Amino acid sequence: MKRYILAFILLMLCYTTSAREVFSLNDEWFFFFKTETSSDNARRVSLPHTWNLDALSGQGEYLKTTANYSRSIFIPNDWARNRMFLKFHGVQSVADVFVNGHHVGEHRGGWTAFTFEITKHLRFGEDNSIVVVVNNAYQNDVLPTSSEINLYGGIYRDVELIVTEQTTISPLYYGSDGVLVNQINVTDTVVDASASVWVTSTTDKLCDLYISVRSPMGDVVYSRYLKEQIKPDEPIDIPFRLEEPLLWSCDEPNMYSVSVSIGRNYEDEVVVNTGFRKIDVGPKTGLRINGEKIKINGVTLHHDRAVVGSALRSRHYDEDMEKIRDIGATAIRSATAPHAQYLYDICDQNGMLVWIDTPFTRAPYLSDFSYFATKRFHDNGIQQLREIIIQNYNHPSVVMWGIYSLVWMRGDDVLDFVKELNSTAKQLDPSRPTVACSNQDGEINFVPDLIVWQQNLGWDKGAIKDLEIWNEKQHTEWGHLRSAVAYGEAGSIQQQSNTSLKPLDVDQRWLPERWQTEFHEGYVQHMAQDSIYWGMWINNMFEFGSVRHEDGISRKGLVTFDRNDEKDSYFLYRTLWNKKSPTLHITEKRRNIRLDTIQQIKFYSSAKDAPVMIVNKDTVHVREYAPMQYISDSIVMHGRNSVMVKAGELHDQQVITIGNTLKSHQ
Repeated sequence: MKRYILAFILLMLCYTTSAREVFSLNDEWFFFFKTETSSDNARRVSLPHTWNLDALSGQGEYLKTTANYSRSIFIPNDWARNRMFLKFHGVQSVADVFVNGHHVGEHRGGWTAFTFEITKHLRFGEDNSIVVVVNNAYQNDVLPTSSEINLYGGIYRDVELIVTEQTTISPLYYGSDGVLVNQINVTDTVVDASASVWVTSTTDKLCDLYISVRSPMGDVVYSRYLKEQIKPDEPIDIPFRLEEPLLWSCDEPNMYSVSVSIGRNYEDEVVVNTGFRKIDVGPKTGLRINGEKIKINGVTLHHDRAVVGSALRSRHYDEDMEKIRDIGATAIRSATAPHAQYLYDICDQNGMLVWIDTPFTRAPYLSDFSYFATKRFHDNGIQQLREIIIQNYNHPSVVMWGIYSLVWMRGDDVLDFVKELNSTAKQLDPSRPTVACSNQDGEINFVPDLIVWQQNLGWDKGAIKDLEIWNEKQHTEWGHLRSAVAYGEAGSIQQQSNTSLKPLDVDQRWLPERWQTEFHEGYVQHMAQDSIYWGMWINNMFEFGSVRHEDGISRKGLVTFDRNDEKDSYFLYRTLWNKKSPTLHITEKRRNIRLDTIQQIKFYSSAKDAPVMIVNKDTVHVREYAPMQYISDSIVMHGRNSVMVKAGELHDQQVITIGNTLKSHQ
């Protein structure tokens, strides 16, 4: 194979590394499927990469298989006194890493970072081979074992080479930066905290440490030198206090930076950003940040989009965040597992709250098994939970850890495993509550601190009006629980219907947008203003890829898979949630050809001015049938009709054609 040498190394051959350096290894990879038996026809790719893009475009099969990624790097002689680590930020789902033919480690789980030290397997002054064997097939001891989402095979996040001194802040602690900032006591006047620093050394038993804390304005508000003993499996804890702190909140997302250096000459340094806030929850008070009650208007966010699958770049997260902020959401649920760190960085900066799920979940298929009562399954679940918490520990936006989603109390008893997940989360991080999403009865609902009910009445069972009965039961029998609600169903913009009534049996091939809109309006009407719930979570913000659905896409999003079209349900929540920018939106504009000559026009408005509707130059009376939701009187229409709604400076319009226009030419 042709020799490829990193450009940055060519510039550094005469340079002796004296501190930590991090180099991207995203370019110059060769990729081939294991079934090809040879790398002769390997494709050159750049990371992030997934091999399932053909399935997204409908040009190929969704592959659950094994593939190899390989590349070569030149390691200069000057690095012979250093240590080298490979860090992978995400490989779906199982990765085995080889350096010069030596197996350096295996990682089982597709959404968390992992790091292997490769120093002893390197040849200095030569090219070195890296091979990553990746498998995205379902396995009974790797969570999730049941899921609707696509597990896009590949190295779909960044890869880095980390070069350090012999004594270094460890890159090996569960894929984290090796510095965790613990929030011990947070008040308006003082913050008591500590930094847990994981240090590794091949030569030293003691190390010099320097910690520096900078305020959101950049001022040093705490600093300290100390000399500490290095213990193999224990961190060095450095307590510190901040007077008159600027706390992190949704409205004022103040961020501090914590810098930890090793050695008298700063041979290694890690800087982490964090914010200080106090989280508490209660049946009466709901979720509070710094003592202020926060009403959660949340959306569930999956891990892919059209064209790129799960190989998301930072610009994709920026675009998604812009849409999420535009709708007025205050929180994001990371469905199934964590997203890339970049998403949580921008959540920190924007005051967006985050719930991160653990991949212990069940898809709505009777043939699936989500739980395997084996030690391998248990160990993998605990391992992934530890990685999720430790890697996202410093993000102030992350306010709850999900421990399960929609699992059944059938067959083998899952209760002990759920309790173990919950206790592990509380042990690792007592400052945040645990949460679970449930559509079942049983004792597992009492394990986490917070419970989110997902019943979806009015879709696959019952009718929307049944929410009144269910809601009353919540008040009379379960009012002592810390409850929220999650809901959402499918609607395709390609399918329009003349009736808003859902048929008795939902056909997954026939999912008109109008049904989805009626479903969301019903939930909003019955539950949005109820104080018993600390939050409402909408499934989902965007459609997501799923080969288990009829056309390869779950249509449950408020926005299409390609992000090009917002559905009517998107504008419903924008009207209700966005307090900064008013909304005026006529619904059912995609249903512009209709059969009935008697029509009523619905629209949403959050404008301060009263709305005015004009149809064919005539003013039509409208009434508010629910908060910010309007409907016109019955209108007789023939042929082509112009509809306009105005509210102050806002306006929206639609053209409606009645009947079959071809028949008019007979």
